[in-house]
Amino acid sequence: MKALTLKKYSKSSPVIEFIDVPKPKIKSNEMLVQVYAAGVNPIDNIIPTGLFKPVLQFQLPATLGSDLSGVVVEVGSQVTRFKPGDAVFASIFDLGIGSFAEYAVVPENTAALKPTNLDFVQAASIPMVGLTSWQALKERGNLKAGQKVFIPAGSGGIGTFAIQLAKHLGATVATTTSTGNVDFVRKLGADTVVDYKKQEFDKVLHNYDLVLGTTKGDAIEKSIGILKPGSKILSLVGPLDAPFARARKLNGILTFVFGLMSRKINRLSKKKGVDYSFLFVRPNGAQLSEIGKLLEADRITPVIDKVFPFEQTKQALAYLAEGHAKGKVVVKIHD
Repeated sequence: MKALTLKKYSKSSPVIEFIDVPKPKIKSNEMLVQVYAAGVNPIDNIIPTGLFKPVLQFQLPATLGSDLSGVVVEVGSQVTRFKPGDAVFASIFDLGIGSFAEYAVVPENTAALKPTNLDFVQAASIPMVGLTSWQALKERGNLKAGQKVFIPAGSGGIGTFAIQLAKHLGATVATTTSTGNVDFVRKLGADTVVDYKKQEFDKVLHNYDLVLGTTKGDAIEKSIGILKPGSKILSLVGPLDAPFARARKLNGILTFVFGLMSRKINRLSKKKGVDYSFLFVRPNGAQLSEIGKLLEADRITPVIDKVFPFEQTKQALAYLAEGHAKGKVVVKIHD
């Protein structure tokens, strides 16, 4: 089968190529899925640089890709929730396996039935952004109705989903975007929209309960000023922190290094009475099933910017890296 694989790490020119690989074999708790579509995520561009090499364990050459939708063709002896012929979607991020391939191994506990009202391309756009938003806002952030949450970059992949989920949870949502996307993010549900080309968000927003950190640079530190005491910053972009290292059972040196990396943001946060933590999404089929119910009920609508054919997966990655995607980028692998 054909797969897009990482053959060599490099910050400037990683070696990424299509190669023919054997169809993978499954264990008793896994399924073999024919991949119909695969979502493209920023982490898929970060992994080849080697930045997360100490954290994510891959054996090169490694198939890239984190999200997928497709049809089950084989199940292991212990799989009980799915059968051959089922249409599913899943995130297989952080499992050492990839989705930019004609077939993928999917552990049973990472998958959910594809929402019946979505096609495979729409379904493939959901897992990473859906689980990230769910684990940040609902699980760790414990966002309640009436609270105020700031979700920057509202027109991006995470932003378009997280805004809709936050509104479903009853929160008041603020976001940032460029001038041309102001009306777009308002239609998603954003109550306050800051045009970052005209205003600084920290001069406009006040007394927020939660910040979902999605943009690099000094935005995380600036966001401390918009929060009230007892609130939270959940960052998807760093800096990494010691609790993250301990949760992944990393060695003492990395735990110390990550602690140093987050020392400044933790100091500034504590001074304001705010809790900072780094969030690393994890696959979770049960949560994905709950997300699927919201999608089937039209509480949340997928937002897709562009669809690429499988042979143009490298171009899809390059397009996403430009940072202008409005919603998600998806690769269509099988009709």
